[in-house]
Amino acid sequence: MTIAQVFDYQRPDTLDEVLQILADHRGDVRVLAGGTDLVAWLRDEAVAPDLVVDIKQIEDLTGIFDEGDAVSIGSLVTFAELIDSELVVTRLPLVSEMSGWVASTGIRHRATLVGNICSAVPSCDAGPTLLVYGAVVHTLSTDGARRIPIDEWFLGPRRTALRQGEIVTKVVVPVPPGGHGASYLRLSRYEGEDLAQAGVAVLAPPDHRFRVAFGAVAPTPVRARRIETLLEGAALEPTLVAQAIALVAEEVSPITDIRASKEYRLRMCEVMLQRGLKAAVERLEGNGPPYGTNLM
Repeated sequence: MTIAQVFDYQRPDTLDEVLQILADHRGDVRVLAGGTDLVAWLRDEAVAPDLVVDIKQIEDLTGIFDEGDAVSIGSLVTFAELIDSELVVTRLPLVSEMSGWVASTGIRHRATLVGNICSAVPSCDAGPTLLVYGAVVHTLSTDGARRIPIDEWFLGPRRTALRQGEIVTKVVVPVPPGGHGASYLRLSRYEGEDLAQAGVAVLAPPDHRFRVAFGAVAPTPVRARRIETLLEGAALEPTLVAQAIALVAEEVSPITDIRASKEYRLRMCEVMLQRGLKAAVERLEGNGPPYGTNLM
């Protein structure tokens, strides 16, 4: 892979050094963690930064921690670590399932969940999952800390609420009380390093206050609020599921590109919603397909 660009590169040793570098530099600065998106963008000249700041060795940005009613995921935590984490598998099974569908084994050992949402491509796999959990993105700069609800994070394709001089330190994911069932379905052309053509995350708590989010079928990952309102507190009878499927066209705005037509994406979102709801409820009841099962 050839990168025919010239930029400055710094590899600070501490988080304080990172923050100071970001505060002092007013040009286009890119933070390098896993680099699976950034390196490709540099190669393709999709971005042309003045400075790349390598944070891979910052200890303060690592680790997965139990915070009681939530799980904290550091900015350097990879998808492979999420798959292997007993804490994540037990308390946030949807995060583990989603992580298993990201790209390939090699990419999952390099790519980070935080990098995925910072790249903010419409097809990012972490987006729908974090939306249904109601995650909070924690940022830090020399001006102080901020907590940004994931609902307010995505502003558009490759655009987020992150301000100049800030870095994401972690994502805190609330654990629904009383247990939950969930599912993540991902449509792609082949196994391996393909971007999602469409994705849907479903979370089913015991009170059936369903949460549903779609990815790759709108400028940003989106919560399906109309569908959630329709399903709230109800049993999943066939008639109700059919009504929910009929609302999909009001929740998403897919486009036609080289990976799929908008008509195909829309139809598959309907299919994935139906299968995702069924699997989430079955898992809630303890008799559904094991997490990680391909439901497509």
